[in-house]
Order: sequence, then C-alpha cells, then structure tokens
Amino acid sequence: MRRLTRWLAIGEWRAHPVRALTAIAAIAIGVALGFAIHLVNAAALNEFTTAVHSLSGQADIQVSGTEATFDEGAYPILARLPEVAVASPVLEFDASLPGARQALKIIGLDVFRAGFITPDLIGAPDEELPYDTLADDAIFLSPAALNWLQSRPGGELRLQAGSQVAVLRVAGSLQRARVGQRFAVMDIAAAQWHFQRLGKLSRVDLKLRDGVDRGAFERSLSARLEREFPGRFRVGQPNDAEQESRNANLSRAYRVNLSVLALVALFTGAFLVFSSQALSVLRRRSEFALLRVLGLERRQLIRQVLLEGALLGSIGSALGVAGGYALAAAVLRLFGGDLGAGYFAGVQPSVQWAPVAALAYFGLGLGVALLGGLAPAFDAARARPAVALKAGTDETALRPLSRPWPGLACLGAAGAMTFAPPVFELPVFGYLSIALLLVGAIALMPRLSGIAFSALFHHTLPGSAGPRPSASPAAANPVLALALARLANASGQAGIALGGVLASFSLMVAMAIMVASFRTSVDEWVLRILPADVYARSASAGATGGLSPAEQETLRTVPGIARIEFLRVRSVSLAPDRANVAVLARDVDPADPGRAMVLVEGTAHAAMAPAAAPPAWVSEAMSDLYGLRPGASLRLPLQGKPHEFRVAGVWRDYARAGGAVIVRRSDYIALTGDRDAGDAAIWLAKNASPAQVQQSIRKLPFGELVETSVPSEIRNLTLKIFDRSFAVTYLLEAIAIVIGLFGVAATFSAQTLARAREFGMLRHVGVTRGQVLGILAVEGAALTTLGILAGFALGWVISLVLVHVINPQSFHWTMQMHYPWPLLATVALALLLSSAATALIAGRQALSGGPIRAVREDW
Repeated sequence: MRRLTRWLAIGEWRAHPVRALTAIAAIAIGVALGFAIHLVNAAALNEFTTAVHSLSGQADIQVSGTEATFDEGAYPILARLPEVAVASPVLEFDASLPGARQALKIIGLDVFRAGFITPDLIGAPDEELPYDTLADDAIFLSPAALNWLQSRPGGELRLQAGSQVAVLRVAGSLQRARVGQRFAVMDIAAAQWHFQRLGKLSRVDLKLRDGVDRGAFERSLSARLEREFPGRFRVGQPNDAEQESRNANLSRAYRVNLSVLALVALFTGAFLVFSSQALSVLRRRSEFALLRVLGLERRQLIRQVLLEGALLGSIGSALGVAGGYALAAAVLRLFGGDLGAGYFAGVQPSVQWAPVAALAYFGLGLGVALLGGLAPAFDAARARPAVALKAGTDETALRPLSRPWPGLACLGAAGAMTFAPPVFELPVFGYLSIALLLVGAIALMPRLSGIAFSALFHHTLPGSAGPRPSASPAAANPVLALALARLANASGQAGIALGGVLASFSLMVAMAIMVASFRTSVDEWVLRILPADVYARSASAGATGGLSPAEQETLRTVPGIARIEFLRVRSVSLAPDRANVAVLARDVDPADPGRAMVLVEGTAHAAMAPAAAPPAWVSEAMSDLYGLRPGASLRLPLQGKPHEFRVAGVWRDYARAGGAVIVRRSDYIALTGDRDAGDAAIWLAKNASPAQVQQSIRKLPFGELVETSVPSEIRNLTLKIFDRSFAVTYLLEAIAIVIGLFGVAATFSAQTLARAREFGMLRHVGVTRGQVLGILAVEGAALTTLGILAGFALGWVISLVLVHVINPQSFHWTMQMHYPWPLLATVALALLLSSAATALIAGRQALSGGPIRAVREDW
C-alpha cells in the first residue's frame, strides 16, 4: 500500500510539476508571511515591554498621575509610609530637539534614591568629574542615543525648552541601557529647572520593606489616594496586567490586521490545492476506478487523495516556517520592528524562535491543504467504477459542485456576521464574514458559469429563442460556437477555473478599495481641518516646546496676519489599561463647531443644547472605546482636579487611535489657568503672502524655533507618513496579486493539458489546430471576463465589510468609499491577458502529441 501511495503521488507530480509547485509555493508564501509578521511583532512588543520594564528597575509599586505630571507634594506622603523602604521620584518627558521631527526621552532622577531601585539608570561620569551625576548642566545618553544624535561624551546637546534652547553637556553614557533604547538621564532638579517643570513629577517608584504584601499594599494605597486626591493618581506594579494591556492595545489592531492580510496568500494557496487536487482527481478518474475494481477500498482512496494534499501542505508549511524565520530576521536587522507604523520606534529587537507559533503556522498550512483536498477526496470515493472507467464522464463527476445551497448558506451566514459586535475589541466575526463570502461565492461559481454561458450560448446560436441564423455570430464563427457550447455544458470545470480568478481578483479588489478609501479619506480630512493659510508649531515633536502668552501676543503683531488662533494639547489618562487621551484646547464656536473639526453626521445638533457643564467634542475612537455619546457626561483630569464636561458631538480624527477630545480654549484657561500654546493657525490679510509672513515670524526673537508650514506641505507630509505606514500592506497586496496570477495560470494550464483527448477528437472531426487554439483563447478570455466581473462584485462586497465593519471595530474610525479605477483596470487586464496566454501556451503543448496519440486511450 505504501508503494502504491508513493507511486500515485510521485507519478502525478512528475506529470504536472508546475501545478504542484505553484500550490506548494502559495502555501509556503502564506505561512512565511504570517509567521514572519508574527515573529516581528512579537519581538518588537517584547523588546518594547522589556525596555519599559528596565526603566522601572527593582520597584515594587509605581505611583503615577492621570496627567503627564503631578505636584511633587505627593512625594513626602508616599516616602513616609511605614511600608515603604525607599521612594524614588522620577520626572519623565519627551524633549524637543530644535529642527528635528523626533524627540528624546529624558528621565530626571534623584541619584541617591535611584541607586536603590534603578541603578542601571545612573550615568557613568568621567573619573575626573565624579559628581557630574548631580551637575545642573550634565546629561547622560544611552549608546543608541549617542549614535542617533551623533554625539560623544564631552560634547554639547541642544534641547528646546519653551521658546528657548537649553544647552547641556554630555557627561557620559548609560552603559547598561538596552541595545537600541534611546533615552537620556539627568538630575531631577536640573530637569525641572531647565524644562520649566518646577515642582512636578511623573511618577514615584516605591521599594517596599521585606514582608509587605505588594498586592494588599497596592489596593490600600490606591484606595487612600483616591479618597484624598480623587481622580489624580494611578497605583500599579511595574509590568502588571494593566501596563501590559496598555502596551499591547497600542498596536494590537494594527498587528492583527497585518497578520490577517498576510494569510490572504495562504487562503489563495488553499484554493490552489483544491483546484490542483480536483483537476488531478478528474484526470485520474479512470485510474482510481480501475484501482477500485482491483480491490482498493473507498477509505483508502480518500486517504490517498488527502495524503497527496497533506504532502503539498507539509512541504509548503515547512518551507514557509523556515522562510518566515529568515524573513523576520532580515526585516528586524534591516528595518527594525516598527513595520512603518511608528508604534515601536526607538527599540532594536532581535528575532526569537517561537516553537509554539511555528507549530501553529505549520498546522495552519497543513490544515489549509487538507481542507483544499477534502472535496476532491470524497468525490473520488463516491464515483462508481463502472461509470468512471468510461471516457467523457468528467462533468458528471463535478455535478455536485453546482449545488447552490452550500454557497447560499455561506453567504447568508456571512451577512449575519457583519452585524456581530467585536470580540475583545477585535473584528473576529468580520474576518469570518469575509472568509464565508469567499467560500460561498466560489461554491456558487459552477452554477453562475452554467447560467451565464448557457444564456450566452442560446442567444448566439440560431433557434427559436435566439436571433435568425443569418444574424447569429456563432453561425458564421464555429470557434465561438464550440467554445460557448463547451463552457455552457462543462460548468463544473469552468467553475474550478473561475474560482481561481474570483479568489485572487476579489481579494485584490477589496484590499485596493480599502487602502484607497482610507488614503483618500485621510487626504480629504486633512484638507478640511486645515482652513488657515499658515500653521506654526513651537516644536515638531516632544513636549518641551511652547509659546508663552507674551510670545502669542508678539505673533499677533506680525505684519500680514489678519487672524490667529492658538491650540494647546495635553495628555491625560482615563483608564489604566488604555493609552492616554489627547485633550485639544482650541477656539470653537458652539453654534458652528463644524468650522473647527470634521463632525460625524448626526452629532452636530447636540452642541447647541444648553447645559451647565462646558461642552466637549470627542473623537470617534474615544466615543467607541469609552462608550461616549452626545449628551453624555465626561470627566477630564486637568490641573490636578477632575472637571465635568458634556459631550456635544463626535468628530473624525485619523491621527490619534487612542482617542482625543476638543474643549474650548476659553473653558480650558478658566479651569486650569494655563495660557500657554503649542500650535497656531494663521489667516492672512488680503494682500499678504505666506512666504512673507513666514519670513517675518522667523525674524522674531524666538522665530528660529518656530516651525511654519502651509497646508499643502502638511498634506504632503501626512500622505507620506500614511504611505510609509501602509508600505507593508502594499507589499502584501502585491504578493497576493502575483500569487493570484500564477494560480490562475496554473489552473488554466492544468485544465487545458487534461483535455488532450478532447482536442484529439476535435482534430479527427475536422477542426484545425488553429481553431482549437482559438477555442482555448475564447474560453480563457470568456472565463476570465466572467471571473473579473464576479470578482469585482465580490471584492466590492468584501470592501464594504473591511471599510464599514472591520476598520471601525479595529481602529474606531469611519471613512468614505473610494475606488482606485486605474489600478483595478490594470490588474484586470493583466489577469485577462495572463489567462488567455496561458491557455494558448498549454494548448500548444496539449496539441503537440498528434490527434491519433491523443485518443488512443479510447480505442
């Protein structure tokens, strides 16, 4: 039995190596992409989490604020607790670098306290200057930061502090910092003084006395602080569940969607295995029937076909796992773990072998191959030997594929799943809906092709239902008549070929529409939120830049400025397991808030409802994540106190996945007394030009530190960042297109080569070689055209699920539909030419043996 199994499998692969290699390659690519993305994401997330944990050292408990900083008056309260052995104050912020678009993380420490909790963060000063760790002008850089800033010990580092430049001396390096981790450390008092944060802390690290129960102490301290300082503090343990959840939630939706996109190639591989096995079983139908007559049992035959599919899957999965590991190592070495999205910038992870994940992806590839071979295996076992031994029964074997109810059931289930809510904030049912849409549509292709080509056949042939004989195209063109007759009466084989076109083209259409919709929506959103003529920022990145009230008044006096509005951005924490929310204080007219933001339809009217609490407008992400709707109450921690706001509307924001809220600047100043600003929107006077105003701003005493831009520059930069973020998506889309083209070519080639006897019979009845090739070209073009039309319809439906279900449930924002017609037309044309050319090339090979040799098996 083993010898027979080997003989059947190896003989089939020798006869059709391209078909087997294409299926193996598709599975290998799908597994490799999925496994590589998993390894890259896991390595980046682990390195990021470890880097965050390394900054906490040996702390047992950390006390942080719901705002970026809190008053240092809380420090003595914590330090005097009897359970606390050491309390180390920490000031942490992102410092702006003049003229740079990235910030440097700075950690201010009390070196005497930090030595007991975070000794790795204490700098190594020069032997001749041992007290530099206390110097007010000294800063210590990690090796990665030294390399990034192209600095060295003894050099100068210029950082922005408000509208001034703080010049610090690089006193040494942080030798025990993790590889790739960019940050700096300085004395906490010096950091407070230089960067205008006097009396402010970011957190306090606590080391408890021996024997103290950390869990019980954490709960009691949290309750005490909430009672004495409501809404101001967070108490937790370093790298606890909430912090891990916060780190993971930061990029989870992006990582999951990338993994699903990578598995598109694997799904295409599943169909290629199905088409390969189905055509293989069809071609060897008489061989299997003979084996059945000689005593081979049905279960043995099923096992044989499944084993062939499993061998394809095993080889492809093994190659995919090995290739995925190599690909992940190369990506991490060359590009890091960021993958273009900006979530893990500043860390340098290394690939780690993950045996569980490797086994899972190997099993996924093997399972996909087995699933693809399941239907052909049962079809081979169901065939009656007496019928299967006869030639010309191929279409009878494929008749079960034309049953409509399995496909309709899948489509119905897919439609129902689009209304299901997310599972753990992931669109699980949305992904399942897309899978069922694909399976259902492919299952309906034999019936669809039969209906379509039968109608076309009866329309073109002369008869009672068609046109007059003299007007019939088929009457004058026998090639067209034979091609349509074959397509109309062999819907099962046509359905197999159409399935390849449908799977590849529909997924490409859906991905292309989704990306185009997102990019165009972002473009339109940027244009709508940039109504001013010129925009000014105190710093491109970081949190240490700013414009004081006096500097704001100076800007108002610049010649050529007709009107100017200022913006202040702060970060607050509303939930310990979620990313911080951005609070934007800007000028908003409650009667017409749409002038300051892009409101979601149906929410603008709520802004005019009278209420005692000041209004606030939340982003779509914040509305979904925190369950906020117009009219709801929102408590924001500002200046050490929780303040009540009323949700007046929901606006569209593609810049902050963690959520954002807009409040009126006048309300913000009244509640906090903070009159500083970071950004300015400038409307020009009638005869003023942007270049003149920008030049005038640069001539101000603080003008060299103010970055000015016109809306077109901001738009171009935004789209550049978008394209960089979606670079991996574009790559996966291109790979899916290439696999689809190869899959369609392999399917058409296999079907054409399997029809050698049919072509021999046509040659015997007088059909010329050129006419046979013409029949193949017409069939390939007709099948591909129908597949493209059906694929576009299916791709459009899948894109609706992607845009209106998966995207809102993953990233919590909505977008408008847009269609990349040039790209779709180009791929459709390439698919059409590929299938027709493949049919012709395979037809020449099938006709190379001569008509007598082709029909010898029927003698």
